[in-house]
Amino acid sequence: MTAHTVQRYRFHRRSRGLLLPLALLVVLIAAAGIFVSYELWPTWPKAPVRLDAPAIPVTVVGVLFNVPPAAIRAPVQRHPGAHERLDLVFLWPSLLPPEADAEAGKPAALGGDGALPPAVADDRLFVTIAGLGTVLAPAERLRTIYPRYIEAQASAGPDGLAILPFRAGTPYEGEDLVYFAEKPERFFARCSRPVRTVPGTCIQERSLDAAEITLRFPREWLKDWRNVAADFDRLMSQLHPRAEYGRRRTDDR
Repeated sequence: MTAHTVQRYRFHRRSRGLLLPLALLVVLIAAAGIFVSYELWPTWPKAPVRLDAPAIPVTVVGVLFNVPPAAIRAPVQRHPGAHERLDLVFLWPSLLPPEADAEAGKPAALGGDGALPPAVADDRLFVTIAGLGTVLAPAERLRTIYPRYIEAQASAGPDGLAILPFRAGTPYEGEDLVYFAEKPERFFARCSRPVRTVPGTCIQERSLDAAEITLRFPREWLKDWRNVAADFDRLMSQLHPRAEYGRRRTDDR
């Protein structure tokens, strides 16, 4: 046996000796990763939350809300923990969840974009909570985006409101910007116009940290917008008690 053969034999023997500890290390790392993934992987609750249960804690983009299960429209969303979005409904003006009925346990039909259908009843307030994402906050949109698309002349609305139609050919065609003329930040909404038998619907958007809260309600409610705005504040305080919604209070109701 030559010296070269002896050296090659020792090299292969040394290599095999190093492979065993390395293989064991890889196996241990893989096992630890599987264990951590199993422990942290989100799971659905074993039993569904009852509709008459107290408010449950949920988070949307890291923002905590306390939501009554009966107010959650989609059954798949009725569990505590993190959500990408929440679709809620409340009776008006009590701000209580609807009574549980035979339809409560059926999944809500989603639209083509994955969103729940808009409000159709005049005694219900529909609320969606989702991430704001890269979209500007509603107050910033009021100052910088909407003025690009509105007509130059506003008309008078009920009880101090002003109504500015959006121009044709813009992203908001067929809608009006409705706001409190003396202080637009105090109350503003985008409202569709009534078409034949289809009533107009208004959308008011609010932001809370990284979350956006969208409230959908019949345009008819604008006749009593001061009480509507104050009750919106009250509902937000119920869902997120630490939120500073008092700034929008309408003391001269």
